[in-house]
Amino acid sequence: MNMQTTSRLTAAESALIDAYTGQLGELPGNGAVISARDRLVDDLKTNGLPTRRVEAWHYTDLKTLLRSVPMDAGTGSADAIEPLVAGAHVIGTRQGQIVGKPSVEGVVVGAFADMLREGTAAPGLSVIDRDDTIGKINGSFVRDGLVLEFPAGVTVEQPIEIQALHGAGQAHTRFPVSFGAGSKAVVIERHAQTGEGSAFVSSVSDISLEDGADVTWIVLQQQGADDTHLGQVRIRVGENAKLKLFVVNAGGKLVRQELRVDVAGEGAELSLRGVNLLGGDTHTDVTLVLGHNVPNTNSTEIFRNVVFDRARGVFQGMIKVALDAQKTDARMACNTLLMSDDAEFAAKPELEIFADDVQCGHGATVADIDDNHLYYLMARGIPRNHARAMLVNAFVAEIVEELEDEALVEALEGVISTWLAKHA
Repeated sequence: MNMQTTSRLTAAESALIDAYTGQLGELPGNGAVISARDRLVDDLKTNGLPTRRVEAWHYTDLKTLLRSVPMDAGTGSADAIEPLVAGAHVIGTRQGQIVGKPSVEGVVVGAFADMLREGTAAPGLSVIDRDDTIGKINGSFVRDGLVLEFPAGVTVEQPIEIQALHGAGQAHTRFPVSFGAGSKAVVIERHAQTGEGSAFVSSVSDISLEDGADVTWIVLQQQGADDTHLGQVRIRVGENAKLKLFVVNAGGKLVRQELRVDVAGEGAELSLRGVNLLGGDTHTDVTLVLGHNVPNTNSTEIFRNVVFDRARGVFQGMIKVALDAQKTDARMACNTLLMSDDAEFAAKPELEIFADDVQCGHGATVADIDDNHLYYLMARGIPRNHARAMLVNAFVAEIVEELEDEALVEALEGVISTWLAKHA
């Protein structure tokens, strides 16, 4: 039950409301969109941001953790960056708005701002449930994003990299993406701070896989050290469709990454892998809600977390198996390395099963680096810090290599190694 108080708004809540009032004349949208935005902001005025009393936010008290929100929207600058994989198609946004005229051969690419102006985006601004704070904030402020449609049967050989880049201030984007029956592609959704100053960022990706689609979707979050990142990925997986979803968090001061997955077609297969790299005094929360809603579907979810310094991490994973979802096979694991006595990680894996003919399981482990392994490397002349980094690399590389694409594996291992070189 939502136990939010309506009595007093924090400085951050007041700043959000004031920012909406200040930007209202600039936000794209027809009457239906404006009405939808107004309802979302009214909800914020009434209920405020979620506290630990809200079960879905129990480990991330956003009302307390979010101290400030920049009023600025659009005056920050973002520099271009090289794609993660050489030769990738690069499209995206800077400071929350599309850059140039993005195009990818064989794919229909549009602007979310056009959907806002036409009003067709209004239904999509509705929230998933009463605790969908990311949906509320993003729906209130979103200005632009990319709309991608992969026609049935199309195969895109090179990866597509959606770059959501920003400097200081606010940036809010949406990425509705549909994969037609039998289509095949690799998409990298990359969020990065390339300017200066702190930022408040929200993003919602709404992804649909039709029957037989084969998709690899990578979320790479590399926000700045003082940034707040509120991300949400909504996914529907159709009949006999295959999805490899890979999430890497390697930045940000306050991060909440939600994954809402609906396995909706028989024969669907989901492989979800995640790496969370946490250092300093950051707070990162990954919350997964996975629904198996039809018979004969499979999923595996593995998260590897590395926590340094005074960082705090959260993993909440809920697998829901519906009454009709017989023959479901779902497995979830969360493994964490705590690299400091001051580091914290909260893991909450859950199963909610209503079918009786299923194979489901979950588990979580928390440990430090094995002293015997560390001693083995140091005895061969490897400095302690380098040895620690090597062992951590091995811990996360195991699941990165499951991508089976040499260029992608090498690129992500490079991101991880670069991060570890600064923190290990």
